[in-house]
Parts: sequence; structure tokens; C-alpha cells
Amino acid sequence: MKQCFARTLVLAGLLASTSAVAQQQALEPVVDAANEINQVARSSQLTVDKIADTTQERLQQFKQISRQIEGLEVYVQQLQRQIDFQQQEKSELNASIDEVSVVERQITPLMLRMIDSLDTFVNLDVPFLPNERENRIMSLNDLMDRADVDVSEKFRRVMEAYQIEADYGRSIEAYNGEMQVAGQLQDVEFLRVGRTVLIYKTRDGETMGVWNQAEREWQALDSGYRSSVQEALRIARKQLAPDLLMLPVFTNSTAGE
Repeated sequence: MKQCFARTLVLAGLLASTSAVAQQQALEPVVDAANEINQVARSSQLTVDKIADTTQERLQQFKQISRQIEGLEVYVQQLQRQIDFQQQEKSELNASIDEVSVVERQITPLMLRMIDSLDTFVNLDVPFLPNERENRIMSLNDLMDRADVDVSEKFRRVMEAYQIEADYGRSIEAYNGEMQVAGQLQDVEFLRVGRTVLIYKTRDGETMGVWNQAEREWQALDSGYRSSVQEALRIARKQLAPDLLMLPVFTNSTAGE
């Protein structure tokens, strides 16, 4: 009876052992499948994380590029305003150029008339510095024929000549020159006071003359003016301080002091 019970226990143990082995063998594919699923899940999670990181990076790049685009749009708008302004300036400049061409055609005859008037004025004026003044007018006439000089420069030179002539009327000047005295060419000193008085004096001071603009001729000057003329010459040469001068001044018919 005992032996039978022992066999029964052994048999039960064998059956249990066999069953456990069978169960283990049956679960192995499930465990392997579970492990494979977990591995795939981990791999998928890593892929998802990588995609998330890439997406975030792309989002940041998108935002940065969007800001750059906005800045470029503002810059392009500013450039467009500048281009529009330059186009307006170009149109105004072209209009000005057209006007300059018209003015140039009008101003050239004006300058020629101004030079002719200046020439006539010098010929009728008190005859001081004749060579210098005539050469200035000849230079202006030569300048007008030159094509390599701008109209603006020509006009400046003409106005400069007029300014020089205007300054003569407000200045006193002494200069050396030559003139016919008693039929002989002599070195003399000239004294000019504005356009009112023009006097010459020989080097020895023995002969003096004064220009009579009304008669357009030289007239002898009394020796009593010698000291006044000499003083005026020194003032003109800046050797004396300016002072009152007693010099002959011609009116329409007479000469007075």
C-alpha cells in the first residue's frame, strides 16, 4: 500500500515536472514576442524622441527665418522708398538739365553783350591801367570761343571783370608807367583816386599833369600841388596813413579842389 502511494507521488511529481517544462516551453515564444515588442517599442520611442527633437529644431529655424524675412521685407520697403525718391530726383534733374540748356543758349549772347559793354565803358573811362584793362577784355573774348570751358566758368570770369572795374571806383592806387611828355616818352608815376582823379608825375617831379575827363585830354598841373601829389602817392603805396588830400578835381567845365 505504501509502495503504491509512493509510486503515485513519484508519478505525480513527474507529471508536475513534465507540465512545468511544457508550460515553460509554451511561454518561451510569448516571452520572446514580448521582449521583441518591448525592443520595438524602445526603438519606436527613440525614433519619436528624435523626430520630436528634429521638429523642435525645425520650428526654431522656421521662427528665425520668419524673423529674417520680416526684416528683409522692411529693408526692401525702405529701399523701394529710396528708389522712388531717386527716381523723383532723376526726373527733377533731367528737367533742370533741360532748363540749363535753355539758359545756356540765352546766357551766352548775354555775356557777349556784357563784354562789349565793358569794352565800350573802358574806352570811354578815365585812361588808367589801359594795357591791363584791355588785356582783360581780350582774354574774355578769347575765353568765350573756347569749347573746353564751362559756361559757368565763363560767366564767373565776366562777373569778376565787372567786379574789378567796380572796385576801381572805391580805391586809391599808385603805379609806374610811360607816357609822352613834351614830345618824349618818359617814365612817370601815376596816381589814381577812384575814377575822379588821374595824375601823372615825372620821375624828377618837374612835370605833372591831370586828366580832364570832360575834355578827354591831359592838362598841365600847377607845381603848387607837388607836395599834395607826393603825399597822395605815398598814401596809395601804403607808406603813409590815409589823410585828407588836396587834389584837383574836374567838374564839367572847371577844375577845383
